[in-house]
Amino acid sequence: MATILNPYLSFEDTAAAAMTFYQSVLGGDLTTSTFGEFGMSEDPAHSDKIMHAQLQTPGGLTLMAADVPPDVELQAGNNMAISLSGEDESELRGFFDGLADGGSVDQPFVQAPWGDTFGMLTDRFGTTWMVNALGPQAQSEG
Repeated sequence: MATILNPYLSFEDTAAAAMTFYQSVLGGDLTTSTFGEFGMSEDPAHSDKIMHAQLQTPGGLTLMAADVPPDVELQAGNNMAISLSGEDESELRGFFDGLADGGSVDQPFVQAPWGDTFGMLTDRFGTTWMVNALGPQAQSEG
């Protein structure tokens, strides 16, 4: 198996909702484990929170996430983005539109100066996404 690079997102009590949403947009199989399942929480209120979630899509995308433990301070910010790129503009446009539902579009999914179709958005959970569909010239060179 090849080494893959995938994002791992941290949430404060919304990992299950976020990952279910991402699965509804991207498709694939979602597996989750709670802190309670592994005896990793002394706080009963935290035992049902997500210790690890993994989404594997048919197209080969992998996304992982977890809720932070109660003693960890989560600093939400703009220091992380997830990039989706490829040749299938229709598929990527569908991902862009789905992820934008309930979020905000920072850059519409349109032709970029470099010839690709590109857009950037912040989804309803505060995660920044960059979506890039290779232009015809890049596809013929690849």
